[in-house]
Amino acid sequence: MPDRLFEPLRFRNLTVKNRLLRSNIAGRFDDYDGSGTSTRINWELKFARGGVGAILSSWCGVDPRGFIVPNYASIDSDETIPFWRELGRRVQEYDCAYVLQLAYGGRQRDIQGIAYPKGLSSTNKPDPLHGFRCQRATPAQLEQISRRFAEGARRAREAGLAGVEIHGANGYIFTQFLSSAINDRDDEYGGPLENRARFLLETIRAIRAEVGDDFHLQVKLSATEYANAFLPWLKAGNTIEDSVQVAQWIEAAGADAIHVSAGSTFPHPVNPAGDLPLKTVLATYDGMISSGVHTFRNYLLYRTPVIGQLMSRRWSRPAETVEGFNLADARRIKEAVSIPVLCTGGFQTASLIRSAIERGDCDAVTIARPLVANNDLPQLFAEGHDRAPRPCTFCNKCLFNVVENPLGCYDERRYESREQMIAQIMSVYDPPPYVTAAPADSAVAR
Repeated sequence: MPDRLFEPLRFRNLTVKNRLLRSNIAGRFDDYDGSGTSTRINWELKFARGGVGAILSSWCGVDPRGFIVPNYASIDSDETIPFWRELGRRVQEYDCAYVLQLAYGGRQRDIQGIAYPKGLSSTNKPDPLHGFRCQRATPAQLEQISRRFAEGARRAREAGLAGVEIHGANGYIFTQFLSSAINDRDDEYGGPLENRARFLLETIRAIRAEVGDDFHLQVKLSATEYANAFLPWLKAGNTIEDSVQVAQWIEAAGADAIHVSAGSTFPHPVNPAGDLPLKTVLATYDGMISSGVHTFRNYLLYRTPVIGQLMSRRWSRPAETVEGFNLADARRIKEAVSIPVLCTGGFQTASLIRSAIERGDCDAVTIARPLVANNDLPQLFAEGHDRAPRPCTFCNKCLFNVVENPLGCYDERRYESREQMIAQIMSVYDPPPYVTAAPADSAVAR
């Protein structure tokens, strides 16, 4: 009997060689203006060589006003197409599909940059945790954002990429409209679920009108928001019942797949679930202090021993509860649609993934942190390992380092030495973008 993990995954417009996909994750590897660099290509090739069937790119902005942080590669102009064409070509050399995640931050950002102090959102209210400032977008502005997504998809197609994913999850702009805990509008984009879903569905249709029906398009969705998981005075937000209905509308609008996640913000206690590494937060959170109205307050709270520990306990989840957390929601959605369903959530055990696919919980899984810890995880599965010898510990130091430091696994317990850890983190810069030629011996002698 063939191994379900390594069966081809067939979408309407795309076939992927296996059921193990790299989820969207990357660091600040690019230029301030969103121009891509060879460092990002090095990063993506780690996972293509490791055997994943497809890579879902990290967060890729379609418009400068919607960027979440400087130094992330974007697709906001035609000048970006050659970079994405080269990246896709290099990844495809390993029989790995490259799907570009199209995104817009809205009120959710990490570092605002110099151009736009306020993001556009469904609301005028800053986000409750960091206090990132925003203003309520007008219908005309929403139409323009949908157009920017369509233009980004057109550029991805021209670059020869395998498809695109709309980031409709984890607190970014479409979550801000879908969410009953965030959206406080009283126009055609607020109130009932159908109105709150209007912006996302209009964007799907705008993309289809731009690229046609024969280009892969999927949507990432927070199936359950748990909006009050960290701050208990907030509303809970959308439930799985809401998202089942939204998923059906997404399919009807023309999407080829749905990618199931959770949480009303990013980061969030259930995404990525695991620890809140307080020492790492204290070492890096200062880089965000100027971005939000609550960030300095949070920094002081994190530095107060008792309060910081209480915040950490409120956030943290036991490691044994992380893997497969979203499978029940994925199954509910899969039962309601006819297109493939992907599921994210700390996957790193072959037998668990295999069982989920065989049960019909999902069609494939997407993996981020466990692949950062073990870039060759699919190869390890193919060799018969049920888990990597040194699995991801869900310490989340990778996540909280990324504000100031290169992305990589920062759990020293997984390495023979700190030097080995640093070498692995810095390997993303090898090969370098250029190599200076050594001067001729005769010239040096003279």
